[in-house]
Amino acid sequence: MHPRLGALAALRLTDPDRKVLATRAVAAGMGEQPVPVDTVRTPGDEAGVPGRPERPLRVAATAVEKRSPFTTEGRAALIHSICHIEFNAINLALDAAWRFDGMPEAYYRDWLRVADEEAQHFTLLHAHLRTMGWHYGDFTGHDGLWAMCEKTKHDVLARMALVPRTLEARGLDATPLIQARLRRVDTPDALAACAILDIILRDEVGHVAIGNRWYRWLCEREGCDPIAHYRVLYRRHEAPRLRAPFNLEARARAGFTDEELRALADG
Repeated sequence: MHPRLGALAALRLTDPDRKVLATRAVAAGMGEQPVPVDTVRTPGDEAGVPGRPERPLRVAATAVEKRSPFTTEGRAALIHSICHIEFNAINLALDAAWRFDGMPEAYYRDWLRVADEEAQHFTLLHAHLRTMGWHYGDFTGHDGLWAMCEKTKHDVLARMALVPRTLEARGLDATPLIQARLRRVDTPDALAACAILDIILRDEVGHVAIGNRWYRWLCEREGCDPIAHYRVLYRRHEAPRLRAPFNLEARARAGFTDEELRALADG
């Protein structure tokens, strides 16, 4: 099967464990073989995209449970929220690899690798959640990440601008703050969660860097100024406002320029 069609098949799966296995199989199957760059899109192929389980119940971001990390259930709700983000991130990466015809082989290879790493993150978090006595789906989750996927489904440039380098980059900012809260709790499960978040933060720097690289490549191809066009896309698609504090060091490692970092710092 064409790797991009394998990504579509994994994207349509609703069972999280099956989606993880299928995603990892597609990524592993690439090996050193070239990824064909032929067109794979066909009319009506969006049916069943994305595949998601009935639970967690999807609610508005403001309605997601917010509980104190100083209780076991509160920490479970926190881990569940990150687990939900990683499940959505699997779908985001699979969708990026499948949806957009006409990109170089390296683009598809990058996003299939990202999907594989997001599947690993989900597996780590779900296993940890189970040790705490809960499962994925036991709490609610919001749909913010996929909503931006829908807004940008006809424009790969907008997708690269507003998903990896905007929404996912917020994870670079948020993760150290979450880890600081968990370290204050200082229980074995909280410290184990911090160790998992170390892995996720390391990998997410690379994922955001991939978004930055392909955003700039597309801007060059289309003759756009990356900074000016980002502002256009940000307003056009009503992206969430970026709020401090920012993890400027991680963002720099992920490929944000000095000018972009100064703009963030200046508000």
